[in-house]
Amino acid sequence: MFEQLIQVDRMEQAVSLFGNFDENIRHIEEAYGLKVISRGSELKVLGEDAEAVAKAARAINGLLTLINKGEQLSEQNVRYVLSMVDEGNEDKLVHMSSDCVCVTTRGKPVKPKTLGQKKYVESIRGNTVTLAVGPAGTGKTYLAVAMAVTAFRAKEVNRIVLTRPAVEAGEKLGFLPGDLQHKVDPYLRPLYDALFDMLGAENFQRHQERGNIEVAPLAYMRGRTLDDSFIILDEAQNTTAEQMKMFLTRLGFNSKMVVTGDITQIDLPEGKRSGLKEAVKILKNIPGISTVRFSEKDVVRHRLVQDIIQAYEKHEEARKRR
Repeated sequence: MFEQLIQVDRMEQAVSLFGNFDENIRHIEEAYGLKVISRGSELKVLGEDAEAVAKAARAINGLLTLINKGEQLSEQNVRYVLSMVDEGNEDKLVHMSSDCVCVTTRGKPVKPKTLGQKKYVESIRGNTVTLAVGPAGTGKTYLAVAMAVTAFRAKEVNRIVLTRPAVEAGEKLGFLPGDLQHKVDPYLRPLYDALFDMLGAENFQRHQERGNIEVAPLAYMRGRTLDDSFIILDEAQNTTAEQMKMFLTRLGFNSKMVVTGDITQIDLPEGKRSGLKEAVKILKNIPGISTVRFSEKDVVRHRLVQDIIQAYEKHEEARKRR
């Protein structure tokens, strides 16, 4: 039997570490097949495998690092720390930002939850154009909207412009009821949801009526120059190369652009090139333009989303080999 002792400085740390009904510690015990026992200000990690005990101890120290930075632990935090330990990268947790990007209308702070998200936020702050590529659930859209709202509140920009390509612009769109705005609204719903979260429905409505916030399909961008604006293009994998060029050349003075997309979920017709895939290649060496790539480790949705992404990646690799 192997064991390792970990000193906990304060009782609040131990309470946060264990979580409701000891759920955080249970995740560690199940992951490494061992026991964690609390004795006053000490934690004892006990197990049959020396490597598993060492990993569990590193995971606990990693979680204590997050607690000391003011993070509230969740299942997602714990899973992320375990993945970092398995890669031998838990020392990087000390660089996790505790900066609050924005506060929602319910008083919830919006913070980067992974190193990939931290890099993304820093990239948006430090560059004029940021291309964010990665799977669903990595916070690409939500964090971009949070950064846009923060810049708007700080009067760094006068306007927020959010846009998406309406891919199914054929008969499906035609059969939807209402005028053009009503027809495209379902495609823009995720952007509305994020804005409602940050600003509240009434504030959003007021700013939209004044023209400070615009949520529109990509086709509305043609022929415009967007000065003093924070512009977000969501689901950019579904733009054509021509649409992407058109969008990027809308950039005006004192503006920022964030382009987000998942190149594994392209819904374009057969034979059409994805504008996002092309832009990532073409723009990679231009100063002021940065590309951030997320992986399944940056997924902050339900645990199964990560498993689904990995399963699809394995299936795709096997298909290519065949």
